[in-house]
Amino acid sequence: MEVFILGTGGMMPLPGRNLTSVLMRREGDLFLFDCGEGTQVSLRKLNLRWKKINKIFISHTHADHITGLPGILMLSSQVERSEPLTIIGPPKIKEYVESSRKVLDMYVNYEIIVEEIAEPEKPGIVYEDDQMVIRSVPLNHSKVCVGYILEEKERPGVFFPDKARDAGVPVGPFWSQLQNGESVELEDGRTVLPEDVMGESRKGRKFSFVTDTAFVPELSKEVAGSDLFICEGMFDRSLQSSAREKKHLTSRQAAEIASAAGGIKKMGLIHYSPRYTEKELKNLLREAKEVFPETFLTRDRMTIEIPFED
Repeated sequence: MEVFILGTGGMMPLPGRNLTSVLMRREGDLFLFDCGEGTQVSLRKLNLRWKKINKIFISHTHADHITGLPGILMLSSQVERSEPLTIIGPPKIKEYVESSRKVLDMYVNYEIIVEEIAEPEKPGIVYEDDQMVIRSVPLNHSKVCVGYILEEKERPGVFFPDKARDAGVPVGPFWSQLQNGESVELEDGRTVLPEDVMGESRKGRKFSFVTDTAFVPELSKEVAGSDLFICEGMFDRSLQSSAREKKHLTSRQAAEIASAAGGIKKMGLIHYSPRYTEKELKNLLREAKEVFPETFLTRDRMTIEIPFED
């Protein structure tokens, strides 16, 4: 699993700082979280196969999180694309996509599926397959806004060939069945169970994406145990009153959420106010690390690996 930071800015793009957008690559799937202005530039510079993006998850319909979306939709029509593109977000995202297509007279030669989250004020599953679940969690912003949590389901334990041989399981399809969690019946009538030849199931990985919200203590429970927590840290502590008024987080508040959650391996700050120069971002980092030492600053076009646990 790899996470690519495509943009880290809030409100307006700056030279070298696109608006907020994060891409995840997992087992051949590409998931995009928000699509701020400049998303295409970073995709191109990172040489990512943007036409393979499966799903786009939008946190809310403020301009700095969706202005890159029309360009992505039009760009995808310039190449051969047979798979549909699904866009998931809170209410208004469907209206935005449809009005953009109409006003821009957009040529689209593939299917676009827009799914609005029916109850964004409640946590809920927005996507699930046999390997993972993606949930939305309610945030507290000036417009209906959600965060997203991707959590892999448990993986089968390690397969031990020696145990399989000792149990009399011949090499071949039976081994695959056992590794897939299926029991097998041998010619002598004995049944061999997966747990007879495999170790304990292994924990999957967890990724959380939260941006544009006032301080919500309940978030800690939702993001607990994240291998990577990407969270907005728009202001420093001196602007806490402004953060409260505009319903954003200071970097220290983001760290308080991470610290209270428990089990978070690392947190990357994102969605910086344009008032901070690149050098001044170190103040956001310093204040966050006082509370949660495993904090780092995300940067445009940064790549972050999320490995499996041993």
